[in-house]
Amino acid sequence: MTTQFNEIVSALEGRRSGSSWMARCPVHEDRNPSLSIRSGRDGQVLVHCHAGCDQADVIAALRDRGLWRDSSKSESVITATYDYTDEEGYLLYQVVRKEPKHFLQRHPDGAGGWIWRKADRQVLYRLPEVLESPIVFVVEGEKDAERLRDNGFVATTNSGGASAAWLPDYTDALRGREVILIPDNDPPGRQRVLKIARALLGNVAKLSILELDGAKDVSEWFDQGHSELELIHQIEAEHAL
Repeated sequence: MTTQFNEIVSALEGRRSGSSWMARCPVHEDRNPSLSIRSGRDGQVLVHCHAGCDQADVIAALRDRGLWRDSSKSESVITATYDYTDEEGYLLYQVVRKEPKHFLQRHPDGAGGWIWRKADRQVLYRLPEVLESPIVFVVEGEKDAERLRDNGFVATTNSGGASAAWLPDYTDALRGREVILIPDNDPPGRQRVLKIARALLGNVAKLSILELDGAKDVSEWFDQGHSELELIHQIEAEHAL
C-alpha cells in the first residue's frame, strides 16, 4: 500500500471490505459508505463511488483535501464560489465551480475548514433576498442568478443543475410570490422548468415561464446586447396574452 492510499483510507475512516476498502464519499452526503478504494498496479489508487458520483468530482474532492497527488494531470482551479445561507444570512454551504468545469458542494466544518460533501439542509440561492421580494426569477445556475441581480432583479436557483430534485422547502420559500421561470434553452432545461412549475402551481401568486429565443440562457441573452428594459417588456407582453 502506498502512502497516498493509506492517507485516503485514514482520512475517510475507511473499513476493509474484501480486497478493497469502503468509505464515505467526499462528494455527496454519504450515510452508508459507498466509496470503494483499491490499490492498483504501480501503486495507483483506484476510487469508485457506487452511488454514482462522477469520477472527476471524487478525485477533485480528494485533491482539495490534500489527499490526491497526480503530477501527470493539471490541477483543477476554483473559478467561482456561491454562498447558500439560511434566512438570517448564516452560511450553510457553498457551491464551488472549478475548471476543468465541474461543481462541488462544501460546508463549514466549524473549525475554519470545509467538509467536501452535500450539506444536510438544502435551500434556495440568495434565500434572504427571495423571502423579502414579491417577484422572483428562477433560473438554472448561480451564474444566471447573479447576472439577473446585476441587472436589478431578484433571482434564485437550486444547486445541482437540471437533474437536481425540487424540494418542498423551495416551494415554501416562494409561496405567495410572483415567480418567473426562465429555462435553459435545451431539453433538460425545459424539463426542469416544467417540473418546478408543477410544484409551484397553486402555491404562488402568479407563475409564468419566459423563454428567451436565440440564447442558451439569460447570461448569453444579456451578452447579446439585450437590456433589463427589454426583459421587462417581454414579461409584460407575456402577461398581456
